Parts: sequence; structure tokens; C-alpha cells
Amino acid sequence: MSTFHKTAATHTHDAKTLPQRYFTSPEIFAEEMERIFAQHWICAGHQSKIPNPGDFFVPKVTGESLIILRDRRGEIRGFYNVCRHRGTRICERSHGQFHESIQCPYHAWTYGLDGRLIGAPHMSQSEGFDKTQHSLHTVNLAIWEGFIFVNLAPAPEPFALAFAPLINKFSHWNLPKLKSAKRIEYTVAANWKLIFENYSECYHCPLVHPTLAKLTPYDQAENDLYEGAFLGGFMPIRKNGGSLTMSGNSCALPVSEKDADDDLVYYYSIFPNMLLSMHPDYVMAHLIWPQAPDRASIFCDWYFHPEAFGRDDFNPNDAVEFWDMTNKQDWHVCELSQQGLSSRRYQPGPYSPRESIPAAFDREYLRVLEET
Repeated sequence: MSTFHKTAATHTHDAKTLPQRYFTSPEIFAEEMERIFAQHWICAGHQSKIPNPGDFFVPKVTGESLIILRDRRGEIRGFYNVCRHRGTRICERSHGQFHESIQCPYHAWTYGLDGRLIGAPHMSQSEGFDKTQHSLHTVNLAIWEGFIFVNLAPAPEPFALAFAPLINKFSHWNLPKLKSAKRIEYTVAANWKLIFENYSECYHCPLVHPTLAKLTPYDQAENDLYEGAFLGGFMPIRKNGGSLTMSGNSCALPVSEKDADDDLVYYYSIFPNMLLSMHPDYVMAHLIWPQAPDRASIFCDWYFHPEAFGRDDFNPNDAVEFWDMTNKQDWHVCELSQQGLSSRRYQPGPYSPRESIPAAFDREYLRVLEET
């Protein structure tokens, strides 16, 4: 672990929290949706959501409805949920399974699972009509460690280049194989950036998370990614062989292949919508979907080793209950922050030396928003 660097005051001695407008302005929120969420790689979910051919789910990204599916060959594909005939939204369900095709509910234009138009009633009577020119519009899609990322930009930065700092970094965690045992959706009355900033420091842990503080020492965080779009590091778990659960004990089979990970919990933020927490026996992922300047939806999944399911010692609720409690504590203080910084008396305050990662997040955010 000698390559990790202690969380320090570097870059925080003059750093302050963002001005009020970044948390309250509808105009800035609209810019964020266009410049950030419509131009960057966004995590839409995990491939375990669509294990079988024909399985699909329909995420919304910056107001765009997408269809993510697994085709007959097992390949994961992404399409805009828009019929090529008159623009009708094709799929109304949030998830499910297609059989052999995708059919528009309006005029029965029908597409293969590869997006090709295979049926268009009466269009053969239209001179010059060519089915090959009317496939579903594809969305840029990439798979990283089992997680599905999409990008709405016409010509996005290549995924391998954008995610270079993370390629192969977590390959020993078996992330593509994991299965979700539980998903909880939260609605938080706070700006999406406050959720990132809160996740990225444990300065608040002794007061806000007394149960968490008993299991992991808040003042021993170390970071190995501390600039740019990917931030975070690890914290030790006090109990040998323990985990972050209600009991303090491990609740499932180990996830990582490295013994060095047995007594550590890793926290990484992946700009702009993913928080990835890796424990010895499970992985937790938060996907953040901004809804308004003062509101965000968060989908939280708990992923476990596939061989853990069905075992007598498998107790996923031990982890789920712990983090559901901890999440709600975080959402409460984020909402208090939103309320306070909406005051006419709010002004940016100084970050502490233990808040170097939130300060780094702010720098990256401002760089991306071209406000530097």
C-alpha cells in the first residue's frame, strides 16, 4: 500500500466551497445537463440487469429515454427509445424482455434486437423506401468492469481514453460477475454535487455516522486518485475479517481475489454520476440522477459474488440495512446543506485538510463546466 498517499491539506489551504449559484441556479443546472451529463460517459447500470438475450431496461439520461438490451448473440446494445417513423416512444416499461423483436405501439414498425428495421406495414408501397436507412438510432455505449456506460455526445471522447486511470485497476474485484441482491431508490432534496462532496470525505463521520465510526477509523483515509474525474482511496476496517454491516461481521463470500483487501473498504467517485464502494464481501454502487437544482434521485445496488447466493451464511440484509441507515443519515445532512446554502447569508466556506477530495471534485467540476 506504499503507493497510496495520505489525505492531506494539499490543494485545500485556499480552497472554499462553491458559490451559491452552483447549487440553486436553474440556468447553471441546464448547463450541467448539456455540458456534463449529455457530453460525458454516464453509468446506466450493471450488466447483471440484463443476463439473458432479449432482456432490457430503459434508463433516462438528461431527459433522453434509452433502451439498453442484450441481443441474441449476447451483445449489449443501446438505442434511443424513438421510432424512426414518427418519433413515437417505443418502450413504455422500465425493464422486461423482448422476444424476437421490438415493436412500436403506434404503427407497428418493428425492429430486430440489433436495431435493424425488419417490418414497416405498407411502406413497400412508398417509392424509394429503404429499410436499411431506418434502423433505430444507436447510443454510444461501453462496458467497464460489468458496468454499462452511455454517452449522448455525437462524437464523444473514446471511452478507453476517458477511463484510462481506471482500466484494469479493479480487475481483481470480479465486478463483471457480481449480482445485485437489493436495489433502493432514494429521492434527496439536495443538489447532486452535494451528494458527491459528502461521499468524498469522512470529516463528518464521527457526528453523523456513529455506527460507521465504530467500524472504521474516520481519520485513517488514504487516497490514490486525488485529481481529475476519478477520486478516492481506502479506509481500514477495525475488525479483522469484519465488514461494514450491522453486525460488523462479513455477510457473504469474499469479492476480491487479493488477501490485502480483506480488511479495507474502498470508496471511489466516478464523475459525473457514480459512487463505487468496495467491501471485502460486497460492492455497493450509487447512481445519481439530477432532477432539479435542489433534487436528485439515487439508485443504490448491493452486489455480491454469484456463488454467495443460496449459501446458509449469505446474509445480504446485514449490509443493506447498515448502508440504508448510513445513506439516510447522509441524505439528511445533504438536505440540511441545501437549505443552508440557499440562504441569502450563505457564502463559501473554507475546506478543512480532511476535505481534499471534495475540493478536487469542485476543481474538476469547474474545469468541465468551463468556468475555470
